[in-house]
Amino acid sequence: MPMLLSLLLLLLFQTPRVSGVLDGPDPKQMENAPPLGYHAIETGLVLPDGIKLGASSGVAFDARGHMWVLNRGEHPLMEFDANRKFVRSFGEGMYNRPHGLRIDPQGNVWSTDVQGHTVMKMSPKGEVLLTLGTRGQPGAWDESAGTRLLYEPADLAFAPNGDVFIVQGHGRGEGRVLRFDRAGKFIKSWGGKGSEPGQFDQPHSILVTAQNQVYVADRENRRVQIFDMDGRFIKAWKFAGLPCGLYAAADGQLYLASGFSGQILRLNGDGKPVAMMGQPGKALGEFGEAHYMAIAPDSDIYVADTINAKLHRYAKNK
Repeated sequence: MPMLLSLLLLLLFQTPRVSGVLDGPDPKQMENAPPLGYHAIETGLVLPDGIKLGASSGVAFDARGHMWVLNRGEHPLMEFDANRKFVRSFGEGMYNRPHGLRIDPQGNVWSTDVQGHTVMKMSPKGEVLLTLGTRGQPGAWDESAGTRLLYEPADLAFAPNGDVFIVQGHGRGEGRVLRFDRAGKFIKSWGGKGSEPGQFDQPHSILVTAQNQVYVADRENRRVQIFDMDGRFIKAWKFAGLPCGLYAAADGQLYLASGFSGQILRLNGDGKPVAMMGQPGKALGEFGEAHYMAIAPDSDIYVADTINAKLHRYAKNK
């Protein structure tokens, strides 16, 4: 019995606390706003024989209009051309649990490994150019102690000056924002466990605006916190659901994917939802988890769904 109790306690403290997957719409966790004006369609990806798309966790578009999908299958990084035809895959054997994906202004592919505790920068051909953290070794980034480790990095963002911002702490690690220069030199970090301004409970996504403001989706606190580049708190926006994926369109329009609540929200400058689409479920266009999103050059919206294990696609209503 003591051994069984010890095992149960170990599982309890090692398992991240997350809110539950919804079987259907829950008004208490959903925002009210006019329709976004999109409808779900089949993704239409053309894959070669023997290549399967696993549960997608991230999606992004490069300057050529090529779509990149990070997924939890045998081929974790996939590139598709503007017609959604498969181009290549890479990253095989390099991830423990793929999570976030961003493309920098130079076209390099950045991704996070939430259980491998690393952030990787790759060229469009799959050459590893930079790795932050050490695979399989969670820990603190402490320059004074000589430790340069990450703990469950979830997402990253690029500032106008090229600095790289990372959010980490996906349930076990402490929630923090870490700032590096474009070469990977550590600058500073801020955060800590809690619900006060500047503290986090599973920060899940991050953006840096053209105005040098840092937006952090503080998931389990159900808010987006806004800081300056040095971590000084500015304000916070509260949400009914779980802020999961932040996305800024080319024109600066801000969107939010709301995780298990199953919504894509268009936000105004005050963080208020002005349009929405989606709901939890398993039908076409319904979410297990609206994880991260991206908008294609043709205005179609793609959303990675880790629970329903698919990539959703939505087209504008005519």
